[in-house]
Amino acid sequence: MIFDTHVHLNDEDFKKDIDEVIGRAFEKGIERMLVVGYDVESSEKAIEISEKYKSKVYAACAIHPHDAKNFERDFYKIEELSKENEVIAIGETGLDFYRNFSPREIQIECFKAHIELSQKRNLPLILHVRKSFPEIFKIISEYNNLKGVFHCFSGGKNEAKKVIEYGFYISFSGSLTYNSKKLEEALKSVPDNRILFETDAPYLPPRPLKGRNEPSYIVYTIKFASRVLNIDFEKLCEITYKNSLKIFNIE
Repeated sequence: MIFDTHVHLNDEDFKKDIDEVIGRAFEKGIERMLVVGYDVESSEKAIEISEKYKSKVYAACAIHPHDAKNFERDFYKIEELSKENEVIAIGETGLDFYRNFSPREIQIECFKAHIELSQKRNLPLILHVRKSFPEIFKIISEYNNLKGVFHCFSGGKNEAKKVIEYGFYISFSGSLTYNSKKLEEALKSVPDNRILFETDAPYLPPRPLKGRNEPSYIVYTIKFASRVLNIDFEKLCEITYKNSLKIFNIE
């Protein structure tokens, strides 16, 4: 059993064949998927997809740091969407100081509002962290009892250690397969009970695949990780599936 903990089936790339994509995932043993929002429209779409595939596909809602400039206008809608039964996480939120599509100060304000919403709803956070680990760590250190996932992890061993110290989980995507010794070392440093996997589809297809990524391809990433960790593939699937159920509070 496999859980794709971060996929954008709400993206335009899946508009024409989403049912076929989900069907292929089920055939490959992907039992559950979490469709993650990044603005109001995509969050609404995530909930819509989740309603169609109840108990198999779940939703998360948020305003991505790229769109934080729309935070004051749109956040009340995210607050309302977060009440829906299909929503099991607040995300993706965080900081992106690589692209800087929104001013840093507004990104920080937006991120803190999402943290407070996650606490209010008792839902885990899904964090987007790019070129912003120090700032993210500083902010989350200001809160108590936070829980969540550092999605599409891009740090090294030192960052992984701090993530674990703060009580978060670490999710690895297809970028793990891109010949990154830093990511491989980070993976080996993470306790088994804190590892998750994701596709971030339609982005980041695992090697040797190219083009649009999709949930069924997560198998390539987990097989790669199983070799890095010297753990049986099926065992790693079982471990990380249980981790996924735990962090997202799914019985």
